[in-house]
Amino acid sequence: MAGSFANYIENKILDHLFGCGVRNYTPPVNIFIALSTAAINEDGTGLAEPVGNGYARVSTSGASWSVAALGAVSNSAEIVSPEATGAWGMITHFALMDAATAGNVIAYGTLVVSKQVTSGDTLKFIAGDLDVTLD
Repeated sequence: MAGSFANYIENKILDHLFGCGVRNYTPPVNIFIALSTAAINEDGTGLAEPVGNGYARVSTSGASWSVAALGAVSNSAEIVSPEATGAWGMITHFALMDAATAGNVIAYGTLVVSKQVTSGDTLKFIAGDLDVTLD
């Protein structure tokens, strides 16, 4: 599942590299995996996370990701969602967020295989499943 950077982080990187705009960006300590039942746009709109039923974003740390190579990173450890206590709907997309709730979309992508999440299910990304590239 390949993901692309969202406008938010692209602008932060460009401002930092070229010394313009606001240069006080501090990367988040943790990146949170959000699940979505709808397509996510490059400007971060469209994110439709499940509500209730045990849903929560999954926190990852730097140790959860590979070192960048050839303009890409991927999850180096398995990432597992909490167990659903009710229906979450058809999960079709993911987003990498800078906060456990609300926050900014850092990157986003489409799942290769959508998953209908019902009570008792978890959604699992094995190591290497989530790839994020600079586009």
